[in-house]
Amino acid sequence: MSSAGQQAGVSSWEGGGSPFSINSKKLGMWLFIISDALTFTGVLMAYSYVRVASEEWPTPFHMWPSIVVSSIMTFCLLTSSITMVMAVTAAKQGRVQAAARWIHFTMLGGVAFLLLHANEWRELIHEGLRPFENPWGTPMFGATFFSLTGLHMLHVTIGVVLLGIIAAGFKRGRYTADHVEISGLYWHFVDLVWMFIFPLVYLLSVSME
Repeated sequence: MSSAGQQAGVSSWEGGGSPFSINSKKLGMWLFIISDALTFTGVLMAYSYVRVASEEWPTPFHMWPSIVVSSIMTFCLLTSSITMVMAVTAAKQGRVQAAARWIHFTMLGGVAFLLLHANEWRELIHEGLRPFENPWGTPMFGATFFSLTGLHMLHVTIGVVLLGIIAAGFKRGRYTADHVEISGLYWHFVDLVWMFIFPLVYLLSVSME
């Protein structure tokens, strides 16, 4: 075997910090994403089952303001995914200030999403929606709506905090471009989950009146 082949064999098969050419931190994040995806899959399936099994499933969302506002929320998350890509690219190119700035823009999109979502919760609660009370039909709507959207809001909140920590640490040299990329994986996952929640919970519950 040639020396190049021997070196390739050593780097690929003798273990160490990066088995299968992926570092342990990134592998850990992928495993977390897979397990969390199973959690959201179960919650989405439960929501779908309750919706189909209920004879009086409400349609509380109107085009204005509910669908328009939720569309703006969707735009905020999609835009934040783009800025996260820019942050990862800048980090890998060694442009520390640019990477931190793009991360801050990503955080801004997440905060805007949370504020709009929290205001929506406030308005629905004011109209009488509770986890087990619903003025428009089956009480299970409140339980499933708050559980599903609340779980997602929790993930977005964790993501915003995580990105803030990564941005501060990356500027100080404590974290590397790999940390920025790994936090980006989490953020893209959170955005992807919303792409299932938005049509299932909002678009399919639009009031035509």
